[in-house]
Amino acid sequence: MKRICVIGGSRYFGKVLVQRLQAAGHRVTVLNRGSAPPPEGVEHLVADRDDEAALVAALGSRSFDAVVDQVCYTPVQAAIAARAFSGRTRRYVLTSTIEVYDPATAALPAVPPGTPVPEETVDPAAWLVRMDLPWHDAAYLQAHYAEGKRQAEAVLAQHRGFAFAAVRSAHVLGGGAAEFTGRLLHYTERITHGTPIAVHAEALPTVFIHYEELAELLRWAATLTDATGPVNACSDGALDVYRLGAVIAARAGREAVYRGVAAGEPASPFSFDRHYAMSNARAKELGFSFSRTADWLPGAVAEVLATTGAPTS
Repeated sequence: MKRICVIGGSRYFGKVLVQRLQAAGHRVTVLNRGSAPPPEGVEHLVADRDDEAALVAALGSRSFDAVVDQVCYTPVQAAIAARAFSGRTRRYVLTSTIEVYDPATAALPAVPPGTPVPEETVDPAAWLVRMDLPWHDAAYLQAHYAEGKRQAEAVLAQHRGFAFAAVRSAHVLGGGAAEFTGRLLHYTERITHGTPIAVHAEALPTVFIHYEELAELLRWAATLTDATGPVNACSDGALDVYRLGAVIAARAGREAVYRGVAAGEPASPFSFDRHYAMSNARAKELGFSFSRTADWLPGAVAEVLATTGAPTS
C-alpha cells in the first residue's frame, strides 16, 4: 500500500484514476479547490494550488509516496508545487500532453512525416523556462497551452527534490457525456445531421487514448514503475480525420460530408496539417500494454451518440 496525492482528480480520467488507486488498496488524498467531493474513503484537502501559503497549510505534515498532478499548466504552478512537495514525496507524476510536440508552437527537431514522435524530441531537462511571461493571464495561457506544459515539465524535471515523470497524453476520448472537451461530439453531431466538417485536404494522422486507459497508465506511472522523464501515452493505431469520420459514420449509419480548408486555415478538431503523432515504444519497453484505438473507438462513438439520442448501427 502506498500513499498517493492526486491534485485535481474530480472529473473525467482523474476521477477514474482516484477510484482505481483506491481499489488497488492505496491511501489516496485528493487536493483541489473543492469543486467536487472525492469518493468515500478518500481524504479531501481543499486549497488553491496557485496560493503557495494555502497549499502548504493544507498539506500540513503529510507526506506521500507519489503525487499525480492533473492540473498543472504553467511553470509558475510547477514551481509552487516543486517547493510545496519537496521533501514530502518520493515521486512526482505530471499529466502532460501530445501538444508539447506541436511544431506549430515551438522550434523542434524535425521528425519525418509518418515517423512516430519519440520522447527525446522535447527534453524537459534542457527546456528554457520563462517565469516572466504572463502566465496568470487566461487568454495568454490558452494561446500558449503547449508551451505552458513544456515549461511546467521543465521546472519539475530540473528540480532535485523528487523523482519526476511526465505522462504525455494523446487526445483523450470516451466517456460519453463525461468527455468534457466535446470534440467527439463535434463530429457525431455533424455527421448525424449531414453538416459539412471542415478538414485539411491532406490531413495527417494523430493518436488517441481512451480515458480509462489513460487513468490506468497514470496509476502505473505513480505506483508500478520507477521510470523517470517523459513517457508517451497513446493507444496503438494512428488515425487521420477521414478515418475517424468513417468510424463515426459507420456507427451512426450516416455519410460523412467534408469541406476542405486551405493550408493554415482553422479546421475541425483532429484535422492536422502538421505531423506529431507520438510513439508509445518507451512505455511498452517499461512494461505497459496498450489497447488498439480501432477496438475501443466504436464503443466511444456509441456512448456519445447515446447522449444525443441518435440511433446507432
